[in-house]
Amino acid sequence: MTPPSAQHGATAPDHSVLLRRHGLRCTASRLCTLRLLSASGQHLSTAEVCAELQEMGLPFDQATVYRTLETFTEVGLAHAVHGPGPRRYGASSEPHHHAVCEECGRVQDVAIAQMSEAVERITELTGLRAGAGGSLLLYGRCSRCAT
Repeated sequence: MTPPSAQHGATAPDHSVLLRRHGLRCTASRLCTLRLLSASGQHLSTAEVCAELQEMGLPFDQATVYRTLETFTEVGLAHAVHGPGPRRYGASSEPHHHAVCEECGRVQDVAIAQMSEAVERITELTGLRAGAGGSLLLYGRCSRCAT
């Protein structure tokens, strides 16, 4: 997989620096998990992250991967999306919203700019002002499951 940043000509972040910047020790499981999340460009469950790491020959157990993902979420290196099925984790430096398939659990990012009018309307209707990191979760059926 090519990291999203490399696809656009930018340099990939130094993951060990990111870990230290967030006050975390740079362990093998943390470094490998962060690299995988960043490179995938997707939201993955603990089991999916564990399976990917094991495919790469990195035998991290599911409990270690779960603790690592939860730690990343606590310090802001990743975010968790709740939906049907297991919680899914993503790593993105840009705030964004999510579209979640209620059938298969697939999660897609939706850029903040693409939803600005909808968020403004929600504010008008409810008085709730979304925070900078606030995420709108849209639930429905993805194109694969809708057929």
